[in-house]
Amino acid sequence: MNRRLPGTRALITFEAAGRHLSFTRAGDEVGLTPAAVSYQIKEIEDQLGIVLFKRTSRSIQLTPAGAVLLEAAADALNTLQRATSRARRLARGSSHLRISLSARFATNWLLPRLPQFRASNPNLELTFDISDEMRDFEVDDIDIAIRFGTGRYEGLCSERLFDTVIVPVCSPKLIESGARLEEPRDLLQHTLCYVDWRTDGMIWPNWRMWMAAAGIEDFDDSRCVGFSDSSHVVQAVSEGGAVGLADLDMIATDLSQGRLVRLFDIGVNVAKDYAYHLVYPERSRQDPTVLAFREWVLNAATQPIEPATLVSGQHFSRPRRRHRHLRDRG
Repeated sequence: MNRRLPGTRALITFEAAGRHLSFTRAGDEVGLTPAAVSYQIKEIEDQLGIVLFKRTSRSIQLTPAGAVLLEAAADALNTLQRATSRARRLARGSSHLRISLSARFATNWLLPRLPQFRASNPNLELTFDISDEMRDFEVDDIDIAIRFGTGRYEGLCSERLFDTVIVPVCSPKLIESGARLEEPRDLLQHTLCYVDWRTDGMIWPNWRMWMAAAGIEDFDDSRCVGFSDSSHVVQAVSEGGAVGLADLDMIATDLSQGRLVRLFDIGVNVAKDYAYHLVYPERSRQDPTVLAFREWVLNAATQPIEPATLVSGQHFSRPRRRHRHLRDRG
């Protein structure tokens, strides 16, 4: 049998080059220079005795033979990836659960509660894939995921964890400075920051929305400071003396430990279709490890860490789960 076949690394490089039709973009993907990609392709061509690409000074195109090999290489690599994922699951055993979740959710929600999980599930080991991307459960060696979105994922089970409520917060230092914060309109005298983000027509709650919920209709948001990530909002609040809009469940530990203080008993919901969801494959419905984590996380989602009560200043109320929904924006 003729076994003169390219190695796996060479096939990965070829598949990327054929998919992108660019040695430069393929090199960016696989961590090689364009010249190194071109050299690997030339080695494959010499090894097989086949011309895979038509090259010009400005572009490359697959030859008919190259197109046949690209399809086969993509199928082979996909099969190998899926088999590797299954092999890894078998190797780590049934008491080991691998969870995919964002760094924000891991740091601010899961890790503070992890001792509770370990106490109730001492024989179950957890490891984490920190990513904002929705993983392929068949390829990426993932058992279960926590994702923010609409929860509509084809072929997967998805269970809503909790609503996302956005509230104003400040640093205790701002209160200690004697700043006037007795009513929502007092916030107009402060630097106001928020997460400036929208997707598929959904706008993350901003200060104009919160002020409307507080009954302030003439709010000018031109001086608000928008950040791309909530961690930057929290940093600006903690270090810069700003007042920020933050996700209540993601700052529960900061509130309970006194690093942040919630201002006023007014919160604005993220659009009702969007929330954090627990996501797992249909085939895992009866998996004991998945079921154990599912039961724990759904229960934990109903028992938020209780923030401490601010004792200096009666105008600051103990955070409650009462809040207003976003208005229908037509």
